[in-house]
Amino acid sequence: MEYIVDGNDIVLYQEDFNLDQTLDCGQAFRFVKNADGSYSGVASHYALHISSHGDEFRLHNVSEDEFIKFWYDYFDLTTNYKELKKRFSQDSIMEQACKFAPGIRLLRQDSWETLISFIISANNNIPRIKGIISRLCEYYGEDLGGIYAFPTVEMLSALSVEDLSPLRAGFRAKYIIDAAQRVHSGEVNLDAITKMPIEEGRGELMKIYGVGPKVAECVLLFGFYKVEAFPLDIWMKRVMENFYPDGLPSFISSHAGIAQQYLFHYARTCADINFTK
Repeated sequence: MEYIVDGNDIVLYQEDFNLDQTLDCGQAFRFVKNADGSYSGVASHYALHISSHGDEFRLHNVSEDEFIKFWYDYFDLTTNYKELKKRFSQDSIMEQACKFAPGIRLLRQDSWETLISFIISANNNIPRIKGIISRLCEYYGEDLGGIYAFPTVEMLSALSVEDLSPLRAGFRAKYIIDAAQRVHSGEVNLDAITKMPIEEGRGELMKIYGVGPKVAECVLLFGFYKVEAFPLDIWMKRVMENFYPDGLPSFISSHAGIAQQYLFHYARTCADINFTK
């Protein structure tokens, strides 16, 4: 990874990175694609406009301090994806998945934002998830100048289910409030989950109403960077039933969550994949 400061921008040179494959694959919900192919969005308290041309990425109006402090980790720039894909490609299905979308990267997201986002994602589609999250931030997040930060634990824990009615979140509203109150009271300690073995982390998250195994696994992967976490939705269940009935190969398991991103995108998007079950 190399970068330079160019006026008010950071210009990043990075292989194995594609904005469409990374920002629009269902792991984050606050980025939108612009007409020119660039993306605009918010993560934590930072707004971003990012464009690309091949392996060159321009982070517009981002200081070097902000890039190093936040976006460097957010885009997982310390991980060697070329080596991971080489390892994964010892398996023929993984090889096809990695070739199909070689620019996927795992985003290192804020655990609180990820928890609420994936509670909202339950039995939902991406456009509606994005709409609910957008309204949640606009109503209760800090105004960053026409765009909004994700609401804090303190803010949401003081609200009622009725307060969330403008979000049109349906049954998920009560789960959002339950999560906020449990995290605010310390009953669920997000900071502690970072240091917990993954099994304990799952149990901690599943104290919250509306957090089942799949949501917990998504939060562990995307919000805590526990790369061994392996979310199973309908697409991944089909992948496992058809191609890995005995489980993933052992050389993948330590980074199963990153492998899952390639497999999920491949299964959901590639028209040529042959499912028999």
